[in-house]
Amino acid sequence: MRKLPAKSLKWLKGFHLIAVGFWTGGALSLLSLYFLKNGITDGSELYGINRSIHHIDMNIVVIPGAIGCLLTGFIYSLFSNWGFFRHTWITVKWIITVSAILFGTFFLGPWETAMMDISGNIGIAALQDPSYLWNQRMNLIFGSVQVLLLLVTVFISIFKPWKPEAGSHRIR
Repeated sequence: MRKLPAKSLKWLKGFHLIAVGFWTGGALSLLSLYFLKNGITDGSELYGINRSIHHIDMNIVVIPGAIGCLLTGFIYSLFSNWGFFRHTWITVKWIITVSAILFGTFFLGPWETAMMDISGNIGIAALQDPSYLWNQRMNLIFGSVQVLLLLVTVFISIFKPWKPEAGSHRIR
């Protein structure tokens, strides 16, 4: 497979880091917005916060960042010497990335959408609605876990654990 020249790999790495910043920063922002709900007494305000969370996630930052990470990581693995599974740390990053995207798609996103819909339909009463509270609790717990895993992935990229030390020989 043809490899990209060093300058192209630097550009690709730059775009990958921007995508990482979008995804991780967006996810941290979503968690922060949950805490704006404390003390709310107006249903329109609650719906506005939920709609903002949904919009930031789906349209502006989180999903574009996640897709950007996946695509730039794919291109990086395909057109560099790193490969997809050559090192354990890269394999772990692939597992976390794909798992996070799938979990966000099938769980976090639907929980978030349900919260927006419920608060849009019943307003401030959503804060006593069992379904709303369950979706909010699941999103807060597993959203926090997702952010933690994304941060772990950043540090895996930096420290490259499980990588053989220079000079050591790995049996293939």
